[in-house]
Formats: sequence, C-alpha cells, structure tokens
Amino acid sequence: MTDAQGFADFFYTSQDGLRLHARIYGTEPALDETVHTSNRPVVCLPGLTRNARDFHELALHLANNPKKPRRIICFDYRGRGQSAYDLNWQNYNVGMETADVIAGLDALGVTEAAFIGTSRGGLIIHVLAMMRPALIKAVVLNDIAPVIEAAGLAHIRTYLENAPRPADFTEAVRIQKTVHGEAFPALSDADWHRFVHAIYRDEAGMPVADYDPALLNTVLAMDLSQPLPDLWPQFEALASVLVLAIRGANSRLLSAETVEEIRRRHPRFAAITVEGQGHAPLLETGSLPATIAIFLDKADATAFPPKD
Repeated sequence: MTDAQGFADFFYTSQDGLRLHARIYGTEPALDETVHTSNRPVVCLPGLTRNARDFHELALHLANNPKKPRRIICFDYRGRGQSAYDLNWQNYNVGMETADVIAGLDALGVTEAAFIGTSRGGLIIHVLAMMRPALIKAVVLNDIAPVIEAAGLAHIRTYLENAPRPADFTEAVRIQKTVHGEAFPALSDADWHRFVHAIYRDEAGMPVADYDPALLNTVLAMDLSQPLPDLWPQFEALASVLVLAIRGANSRLLSAETVEEIRRRHPRFAAITVEGQGHAPLLETGSLPATIAIFLDKADATAFPPKD
C-alpha cells in the first residue's frame, strides 16, 4: 500500500544475502482481455551514486495518470539509498547490480516491463538484455548508450574524488550550482533543491551523500588511459523493442555522434535532446514526463494491438 508520499517501500534479499530496497508507486493494472491492452510496469534504474529518489516526481506523474496509471518500481542498488552496504566494494559492479535487479523483479513477480535507465542504469539495461531479454519490452536511455565518452567519466571521477561536504542543505545547493551550473543553466531554484535532496539524505539537518563511500573505489579503479569497451553486442539484444534516447545537450558522457549511430543501427529508435542540461537530464523537468508517458503508451500499443 502506498503512503502519503505516493509510494511504498519494498525490501528483498539479494542472492548473496544483502537486504535491498525499492520504491513502489501505484498498483499493478490488470490485463484487459476485451481490448487486449495493458499498462506495463516501469522499472527505473538510477546512476552510479544515485538512488530511487531521482525518479520520485516522474514516478508520481506516471503512476497517477488518470487515463493510464502505471506501477513504477524504482531501485536502490546495493550500497545506495536504503539498500544495505556491501562489505566487499568489488561487488559494486554492473553485473552484480543487474543480478540484484533481477532478484527484485522476481520477488515482485514482474515478468516484463518497460525500463528507464539513467547513466549506470542504462548500462544495467544493456546487461539485462543479454541475461533476461524477455523482461524488456521498451527502453528509455537517459544520457547513456553503448559508447561512453572517456572525458565524461573523467569529469565524474574528478567530481566524486573532490566532492566537498556541505554543512547544510543551503550550502549543498550552492555547491551543486557551482560544480554543475554551467552544464545545467536550464534548472530553476526548485529544480536545484529537488536535485540536492535526491543526492543527500538528511541526518539531523546535515546533508550526507546517500551511498557507501567505498563505492568510490570502483571509480578510482577505472583506467581511463585505455580505450573504453563498447556495448554494441549487448545493445543488439534490444533490436526488437522501442528505444528512446534522451541526451543532455551539454552532456560529456553521450555524444551526438553516438546517438546518430544508434539511429542507424536500430529500426525502432527515437531520440530527443534536452537543451540547457548536461549529464544527466532531470527526467521530471519540462516536457520530459509527458514525452516519456507518450513513449510508454506507444510501446504498449505496439505490443498489445487492439483486437479486431
């Protein structure tokens, strides 16, 4: 049952015994055999150091759509948000996190869904397409693709290595504006405050980064002097589903050239560019919630055409 904030907390156990968390928005609609349509659940997967709160406003929008309400599942990976920390930081990897998502979906009885992946979440979708292709019926990739620009990863690593610790949430907003303001001129003050409260948890008024500090070891271990492997083979597993790519116009991680290469390779692909935002666009801003809702409806209609 959802609470006054619009979601319910769901806890489950990973294959190696960690207590993991997801937020559940809305309820699962029943398949209407009369018209043969269904509003599939939507699985939201956040970025490297982020958590389920990133999707709160988007999830409310999709779950409370009066015409097509949906069940939205937003995951906290191990070591983030309300999920338990792992004593072995080397388990903070895309393969393990994909297995955790599968375990959560199995526990919820989800056999197919649309997926929205921001950054790291998009990489997990690529791996999931190889491990459980039948799960994936539509994909939104938020500023991520089979090719990752090394300059973008270097920027993320530099920021995380040197991230200051704010004394209060007012200072946290100021810090985020200083660090990311040039790439995100389109954000309003309300957007920045919402952004900050998604990044940090509140401990007696003190903002604390809501992830295991040991997660940074995975960033420090990256060798950016070597060419980064691409994920085109994994992406090919998505050839049969609708894919929407969202790219921040100021992104350093996803290039416009890569978006065009996806367009060349994928027969059921669409892309939009979000002006005034970088890596990664805030999915609750501007027309993005409506655009994503329309895309999901199209994916449903393609999979469940009306009966004659």
